Amino acid sequence: MQLRFDLLGPLTVYRDGQPLDLGSVKQRLLLAFLLARPGEAVLADELVNALWGDQPPASAGANIRTYVRGLRQALDHDGRIVTTPGGYLLRLAPDERDLDRFDAAAGRGRDALASGDPERAEADLAEALALWRGPALAGLPLPRPLSRWVEQLAERRLLAEEDHAGTKLALGASAQVIPRLRTLVDRHPLRQRAWGHLMTGLYHSGDVAGALAAFRRARQVLAEETGMDPGPELTRLHDDILHHRCPPAVPAPRSDRPAAGAARPRPEQLPIATPGFVGRQAQLARLDAAVGVPADGPTTVVISAVCGMAGIGKTALALHWAHRVADRFPDGQLHVNLRGYDGVESVSPADALLGFLEALDVPLGRIPSSLDARIGLYRSLLANREMLIVLDNARDADQVRPLLPGAGRCVVIVTSRDQLSTLVANEGARLLTLDVLTDTESMHLLRSRVDADRLEAEPAAVAEMIEAAGRLPLALSIVAARVATRPTFPLDAIAAELRPPGTRLEVLADGDVRRVFSWSYQALSPDAARLFRLLGLHPGPELSGAAAAALLGWPRAAVTPVVRELTRLHLLTEHHPDRYAFHDLLRSYAAELAQRAEQADEGHQAHRRLYDHYLHSAHPAARLVQPQWTPVTPLPALAGNIHLPMADQDAALAWFAAERHVLLRVIRQAAATGFDAYAWQLAWALTTFLAPRGLWQDQLAAQQAALDAAERLGDLDAQATANRLLGRAASRLGQHDAAGRRLMRAISLYRQLGDQGGLAQTLHNYTEHCFLLGRRDEALTHAREALRLCRLASNRAGEGRALNAIGYMHAVAGNHAQAIADCTAALTQLRLIDDRNGQAATLDSLGFAYHRLGDHHQAVSCYEQSIELFRDSADRYHQAETLTRLGETRAVMGDVAEAAEAWHLASAIYDELGDPAADDARRRIAELDLEPQS
Repeated sequence: MQLRFDLLGPLTVYRDGQPLDLGSVKQRLLLAFLLARPGEAVLADELVNALWGDQPPASAGANIRTYVRGLRQALDHDGRIVTTPGGYLLRLAPDERDLDRFDAAAGRGRDALASGDPERAEADLAEALALWRGPALAGLPLPRPLSRWVEQLAERRLLAEEDHAGTKLALGASAQVIPRLRTLVDRHPLRQRAWGHLMTGLYHSGDVAGALAAFRRARQVLAEETGMDPGPELTRLHDDILHHRCPPAVPAPRSDRPAAGAARPRPEQLPIATPGFVGRQAQLARLDAAVGVPADGPTTVVISAVCGMAGIGKTALALHWAHRVADRFPDGQLHVNLRGYDGVESVSPADALLGFLEALDVPLGRIPSSLDARIGLYRSLLANREMLIVLDNARDADQVRPLLPGAGRCVVIVTSRDQLSTLVANEGARLLTLDVLTDTESMHLLRSRVDADRLEAEPAAVAEMIEAAGRLPLALSIVAARVATRPTFPLDAIAAELRPPGTRLEVLADGDVRRVFSWSYQALSPDAARLFRLLGLHPGPELSGAAAAALLGWPRAAVTPVVRELTRLHLLTEHHPDRYAFHDLLRSYAAELAQRAEQADEGHQAHRRLYDHYLHSAHPAARLVQPQWTPVTPLPALAGNIHLPMADQDAALAWFAAERHVLLRVIRQAAATGFDAYAWQLAWALTTFLAPRGLWQDQLAAQQAALDAAERLGDLDAQATANRLLGRAASRLGQHDAAGRRLMRAISLYRQLGDQGGLAQTLHNYTEHCFLLGRRDEALTHAREALRLCRLASNRAGEGRALNAIGYMHAVAGNHAQAIADCTAALTQLRLIDDRNGQAATLDSLGFAYHRLGDHHQAVSCYEQSIELFRDSADRYHQAETLTRLGETRAVMGDVAEAAEAWHLASAIYDELGDPAADDARRRIAELDLEPQS
């Protein structure tokens, strides 16, 4: 089955000679976009931007998938369109595009023309031009990226037309070529080579007056459109015709390289590369790939855009690579620092072109004054050259676009703090976004500038300096200089200078980190600048768009373009959808600006909105995650502030998982900034997520901050809650003395408050504490007291859990019948109120009792029900504990494969939670006899 893709005219695809139905306009446009970049992964976001621009419909992603499915059906499911991470790739065989056949035939024709075989050249070029059935992709409403690509194709067609005209003139067919040349110059009056062919043809056909008139017309058009006189070749041809010096039938054949011995300026403008360059191997490989296009391939300009935050090393990478590949560009290198973010007036495209044209040996008097004319002259000069063009420190795509060649085999590398998304979308630039260095690369950078023995003598201090510099190349370079200029200082002393986050920018002031950041800040709009400052009040390590809106006090939708501006300039990084990271040094800079620019009351209100946002998103999430927990009464919500609704338990769990590390920092910051009530209430809400996962260290940290806040407030209820939850975390971490003190303090406070429910819950926790210490009689006494209090309060959840605790202790003591009776009664209570987590714990106890009785099948049934209920209630820690016990029962039954599977699942959960119990589970698996029996 043979496919043929015709682009040089209306888009048509043939299978075995029969045209295919390509579907809707947008479906055909998608195919055209893939055909423009065959064998290259095209991101779905690029396709959405190309088809709908800046305002795609909500269904854009689904529409793209529908179009791809339609094209796959049309192409007969032959695997042409491949799904790649985030996009699609079109596979083509050689010569399946008419464009590829055109390029091949045109290339053969030029080679024949250069070797003095005009007959062969004419045949090949005529074959190439015959493939054109009109403008490329005719009839389609082309978006900007395709439109620019089509313009490049049109340029290639015009070059082939001119080459073909030259061959016809060389063969003496002047009369045949003149009409075609007249049409060409009428449509494209600035093409001096075409005018030269027309003048030559007219002269050799005997129409000298017509040839001279053609020159006058060319001179008039050039003057009107560009302000330029005709070039030296056209002027010399006019002089030859005027004096009947019999000009050749065709000017020297066009070649992609200058003729031997020809004098052509070769600018070499690259500045010195940064010494001691390290790392970035993946990015260097991608840049290398950009110049790997074969010499006989399409003459499409390759553009690479290197983007990233200030100080990330964009210029260092670009210049290091440019020097490495400079010898691959026989016509030289052009370089300009566009000063888009240098704190001085940026270089205009017109001024940059002036420098480039001078470097290309254009006399100053012949350089046009208008920007468009300079662009035209610049692109004409580069059309048949292989040059490397480095556009450093660009402010945006608009500053870059006039400096791009129109055709030829030039390679352009642009650096910018801007994302240059429109350059990617419209000009097909290949984007490289730089991140901070790895730890290894950071160490190599320091070693390139500091004595290695000195670094190896104090590895801890070196690691601390790297961390303090945030692995930012600029900051690391400054640290290296500080170390090198203080040869007698211990490295720990320099690390200590960098230790306080609030003073790091002062320590790095010698390298102007603050000033470099300020140039990005000064480029912001007023709204974006205010948000940037307020982000300095957020504790990190990341934030959502909703949190940014809360800081500003704006509706969520209104803040989106402001956040987008910060990400575009790499002051924020959107590393996951709607999750934004903020480099620590940028955060310090933003905090400095906030302290100077924001009134104290404004900063206080921004913090209040932020904590309110997190509390009134976390509290409903906590109620969904742990519905059986007695809730705290949160502070009143701020009217009009951003509070995230939680649709169900899955949504609440996902939100806590995303915000866990943020909430830990927010709790500490709220306590440190005088918002103690927010601190302890947020700690309670977060613990509903932490406890079922066995994240005891996090729970300990959160509740310690909560207790400190509660004590400052003098709030006894908050102190009791924090002491209870702090004691439970300490107990799980093996800190038994601390756990006992905290739980006893909570018991005392609940008695003082007369809170029977809180007292019963704490006694339940104290029961576990005593049991773990082997004080079983005391544990049973506390459990029975908890049961009595729950029954007095008609608290079925508490009653069920207390009965379960009593039953489990009976099972451990060997009183299995009583254990089963107590746990069965507990299970009845818990099922009445649909307490699924309580049911799971009770079924685990029943499984243990049945296992001890020797009823292993009943034990397995209870354990499996327990595991399912723990899974449903998102209690990973206790799910792993029950899996461990299930494995023990399976092993006793001789089901070694099932035992191994249970312990494998338990170890995976413990690993996920960072719990050392994973090692015990793996030890159990290793001790099993898993060899098949003979």
